[in-house]
Amino acid sequence: MTPTQSPYATPPSVLAQITALPDLPMLDIKALWKSLFGEDTPTHNRQFLERRIAFRLQEIEFRKIDRNMVDRNKRRIQAIMESGQNKKLERDFHLMAGTILTREYQGKEYRVMATVDGQYEYEGRPYRSLSRIAKEITGTAWSGPVFFGLKTTAAPKTPSKKGARK
Repeated sequence: MTPTQSPYATPPSVLAQITALPDLPMLDIKALWKSLFGEDTPTHNRQFLERRIAFRLQEIEFRKIDRNMVDRNKRRIQAIMESGQNKKLERDFHLMAGTILTREYQGKEYRVMATVDGQYEYEGRPYRSLSRIAKEITGTAWSGPVFFGLKTTAAPKTPSKKGARK
């Protein structure tokens, strides 16, 4: 399956609705909120309302594709609440499902797609981390976020001058 054929890409109709949100009058935003959430808006903060509406539109659309996603997330939340621990390390970045990362390495272009469940798809196979994919591509250990340009490498430490005199 190529990245453009993925069932996790945001459908154009949902994307069009989300991109149109900033142009909607506030009355339409409130009406859309009422239809999506079944209640009046909890705030008049337009940015908050637009973000939650955008999330809800995607949630509705992706639930059609992966019905088990909600059940998996509920089980995971329950396990976290019971144990007080989240076994998966929290990333300092979150990619929207359908995001495609492209990297050229040794003259060849590599494409990786973020999936709805927080994993990545490379050459039709799921991976839990970008670092695994970077290792698959290069044959050596790499920071996946650095390899794909999501993070810069850590700034080199300046050597301390022990015993230096002024």
